[in-house]
Amino acid sequence: MSILRTLSLLLIVVSLSFNYTPESGAYHYINQYRDLAVVEMYRSGVPASITLAQALHETNYGTSKLATIAKNHFGIKCKSNWIGGTYFHKDDDLDRQGNLIKSCFRSYDIDIDSYIDHSNFLMSRSHYDNLFQHHHTDYQSWAHGLKSSGYATDPRYAEKLISKIERYGLDQYDHWENPLTK
Repeated sequence: MSILRTLSLLLIVVSLSFNYTPESGAYHYINQYRDLAVVEMYRSGVPASITLAQALHETNYGTSKLATIAKNHFGIKCKSNWIGGTYFHKDDDLDRQGNLIKSCFRSYDIDIDSYIDHSNFLMSRSHYDNLFQHHHTDYQSWAHGLKSSGYATDPRYAEKLISKIERYGLDQYDHWENPLTK
C-alpha cells in the first residue's frame, strides 16, 4: 500500500510540474500578492503595479531561492545598518580578483514584511524622493525613476518593469480600492 501511495504522489507531482509555465507562475504570484501591493500603495504611495512588477522580476515569478527561503521579494541587500535576518546568495558582487561572491540579502520571517520593507526602503532614502513626485498611476515614470535612482544595475530595468506591467495588466491595481477599507 505504501508503494502505491508513493507512486501516486510522485505521479501527481510530475504532472503538476509539467503544467507550470512562467506565465501561469506569474498569474499565480499576482493573485497571491496583489492585495498586499495595493495596501502598500495606499500606505506608502508606491504604485501597486511597480511593486508587483519588481517582485515578479526579482523573484523569477516567485520561484527564486531568495523569495522562497529568505522571503525577500525585492532583492534588497543588507547594508551596515540592517539589523534583521540575513541570507547569503550569489548575485552581482565581485571580489578583488573579479570572482563572483555571495552577497548579503535581507531575510524576513513572512512575505508581508518584505513588501512593507520595500515600501519603507523607497520612502526612507533621499535618492528615491523624486519618485514620489509622480502620481501612483504613472508607472512609466516610476519605472524610469527607479532605474535612474540606482535601484538596479540592469540598464534595461525600466523597460523590463514596464513590459511586465503591460503584459500582465498590473496597472489595473493602481486603480483598485484599498482592500482594508472595503
